[in-house]
Amino acid sequence: MGGIKSGEKTRVLVVGATGYLGKRIVRACLAEGHETYVLQRPEIGLDIEKVQLLFSFKKLGARLVEASFSDHQSLVSAVKLVDVVVSAMSGVHFRSHNILVQLKLVEAIIEAGNVKRFLPSEFGMDPPRMGHALPPGRETFDQKMEVRHAIEAAGIPYTYVVGACFAAYFAGNLSQMETLLPPKKKANIYGDGNVKVVFADEDDIAKYTAKILDDPRTVNKTVYIRPQDNVLTQNELVKIWEKLTGNELEKTNIAAKDFLANIEHMEIPHQAGIGHFYHIFYEGCLTDHKVGEDEEASSLYPDVKYKRMDDYLRMFL
Repeated sequence: MGGIKSGEKTRVLVVGATGYLGKRIVRACLAEGHETYVLQRPEIGLDIEKVQLLFSFKKLGARLVEASFSDHQSLVSAVKLVDVVVSAMSGVHFRSHNILVQLKLVEAIIEAGNVKRFLPSEFGMDPPRMGHALPPGRETFDQKMEVRHAIEAAGIPYTYVVGACFAAYFAGNLSQMETLLPPKKKANIYGDGNVKVVFADEDDIAKYTAKILDDPRTVNKTVYIRPQDNVLTQNELVKIWEKLTGNELEKTNIAAKDFLANIEHMEIPHQAGIGHFYHIFYEGCLTDHKVGEDEEASSLYPDVKYKRMDDYLRMFL
């Protein structure tokens, strides 16, 4: 599995292209000048929005490739068309069939034998650092590690892209749970609110991914998305919003024991979400380790003008 020759367009297959991050990655790959292929699965059936989204990609210059995870040879044929495979299957489905889907993709890449880089579904917390995570949320990390082990055992060149909270889910709401909008009067603060967290606009994550996927500096490495100006405490994020609105929020500090008090009585998905919030905002799992300039996306690609959170929050004014 050799490298991509200089001057050649990189051929990229995006799997999960109609998903939340996947659609952004498709557009970013096209903007970066990659020859972009999109997996078109018959399983989308009558989902008109996904069908229309696929054909909007085609209008932008992407190539649609029909294949199914229930048809191994169709996957192999799709993979043989490209140099790089990017999986953007939604993490919220990992606890169901997506672990099997990703492993099927690995099998297809092994048989095809031509892929020069694989980027599996990651884009969040770094799984090898989450072995201590609270159940049932730990299952997500365990399954991502299973995919990583399969990739590395097969000798497939890879890059793991991790390290940031999606701004739409964690910044616009000032990290409040069960809402995606900024609070108007009151805000819950986790612990003392001084744990550093990383926030990133999803379009910026996609732009970095499009640059990372064929960069020889990032092969067989983990690349962290940690834009310096977006490494903020929850208190700092709230203060940005207060400055923009001129309105001071009433704040309630929630101790860790209180945050986790009723977790065992919650539905499984909610338990997982609570666990993830705990590791991010109480333990600081995104920022409790150093990251070198050669493994951090905004340092590797200073030409990407990433969106700062003060600019991001202006959309809610």
